[in-house]
Amino acid sequence: MFLNLLSAFVGTTELPDGEGGTYTGYIYDDVWTSFAKDALANVFLWLIVAAAVIVLAVGIFVRFKKADFFRTYVKYAITFAAGLAVTILVTMLSLEFFDMSENGYVFDLVLWPTVAAAAVIVLGIAACYVCSLYSKKAFKISLIASVSALVAAIVALFVCLCIYFASGDAADNNGVSQGSVSDLGLYLSAAALIVVIIALAFILGRKDKKGFDTRTISYAAVCIAMSFALSYIKMWEMPQGGSITLASLLPLMIFSYMFGVKKGVFAGMIYGILQAIQDPWLIHPAQFLLDYPVAFAAIGLAGMFRNVKAFETKPQIAFALGGIVASVLRFLSHILSGVFAFSEYAGDQNPWIYSMGYNSFVFIDIAIVIVVGVIVFSSKSFMTYVNKYNGQKSAVAAQEQPADVEAEQK
Repeated sequence: MFLNLLSAFVGTTELPDGEGGTYTGYIYDDVWTSFAKDALANVFLWLIVAAAVIVLAVGIFVRFKKADFFRTYVKYAITFAAGLAVTILVTMLSLEFFDMSENGYVFDLVLWPTVAAAAVIVLGIAACYVCSLYSKKAFKISLIASVSALVAAIVALFVCLCIYFASGDAADNNGVSQGSVSDLGLYLSAAALIVVIIALAFILGRKDKKGFDTRTISYAAVCIAMSFALSYIKMWEMPQGGSITLASLLPLMIFSYMFGVKKGVFAGMIYGILQAIQDPWLIHPAQFLLDYPVAFAAIGLAGMFRNVKAFETKPQIAFALGGIVASVLRFLSHILSGVFAFSEYAGDQNPWIYSMGYNSFVFIDIAIVIVVGVIVFSSKSFMTYVNKYNGQKSAVAAQEQPADVEAEQK
């Protein structure tokens, strides 16, 4: 098998294409990338489960036996989780690129601008963090430069998507006819949802006065990386994009709860752009917005109920309700994309009914996240840690927090 894998990686040959010509293909087609992706996804799944059990078990022990060391342990645990997430991310993303190349799915006009946008995101986060170590002025300059570069990269990607769609290749590569795509429906839907999400972010986040700082960017980077890594652990994959994962959106939703919906929406948008690399079903510029940045920016609204007094001692309910509302908006975004971009997949069925049925996987995915999230938010120690960043101090958490944490907050 090892020799077969190597041969599949390095060996190509001219193969008949059934029409009198030939094409360059791998000697052992679909052996090494498909096998490696499936095998490693299972390995990483059990690795994450085992790591989570061990980290939680040790955390409970430390919390009750050596409370003064608990905050330090949490930092170590987050660092370990971030390292594991980056390892999974790099490994699976590399295999994704190999698989796309092997099967001829690399469309330079779309793929590389998307990769460039992702690179701008990663380098921008790194630059902001490094500059923050020197001075606030350097941090602000790097933040403005990074955001400007990201906007330019997104505009360039949008232009490339317009050219890609106009050429007709986008429709052909996705198995639909260009005439079945509704430009007006897609652009109006994308514009309307963007306005709704931004309006909700500002209305619900009006109490969030603090802007981005080093700590916020660091947590955003860690949560995005963890969500992106978990998104490769798929429990069920849909045939035309979308999947049910192992609570992949949980880190993003926790970030929104901790730092507010404004920052949560921004982090969700960044995550959505990265998702376009992992699962690139791209047919139209506005469809790209609906299925990726807009859909996952909606997930950034998950922290919308964090400041509601009725839920001050019931963070589990606040988290669950926020997750449900955010997922409804994500569901709507995918539905509109399905109706106006992929209606041909519906065949003789009503495209609205088909799109709602197809995209109903969103609620299964969020149900898993909510179950795990409720368990996590039931931890008094976790809530003590979270409430340091959202300005709250729940009565339950206050009663249980260690003395050193209480002293530090004062």
